[in-house]
Amino acid sequence: MRYLVRDRMLAFHEEAWVETEHRQRLFKVNRKLLRLRTTFDFVDTEGRQMASIVKKALTFHHTILIKQDGENVGRISKRKFRIFGDRYKVTLRGGRRLRIAGNLWDREFDIADDSGTLAHISRRWFTIRDAYAIDVMSEPDWLLLVILAVCVDHIIEDREGEQLTNL
Repeated sequence: MRYLVRDRMLAFHEEAWVETEHRQRLFKVNRKLLRLRTTFDFVDTEGRQMASIVKKALTFHHTILIKQDGENVGRISKRKFRIFGDRYKVTLRGGRRLRIAGNLWDREFDIADDSGTLAHISRRWFTIRDAYAIDVMSEPDWLLLVILAVCVDHIIEDREGEQLTNL
């Protein structure tokens, strides 16, 4: 199944919609600003919070917590200093581990576990800068995989912003 993430342009605060490939809106991703931590809430079309991601402030590793119903269900982290390529690791409740790797500069990457690829994230087919596709191969995990794709996308945006301010 293919899901699309479309950032809302010209919004006062950061907002994106996750849609099916048939343009049916599933939920909105809201970024809460002016906090010590960066928080994104995943809210369905009826206003119920499905999940949230919280970027921890002041960590040596880029770390984002994934929460559902107030409980941590996973953690995504990236080593800040890495010589060869970008790679993220995901640790889920219960000990399950996932890997996220690929060409992150062009935002073409896969989410995989030991059994193989679970999802492929791509901006390749979109001319609009702020839209990307998530092709999910593991339907039971679709929500988690969409959340992870949004996490990595925002880590990359934060990193690009840091590089621009250092120029």
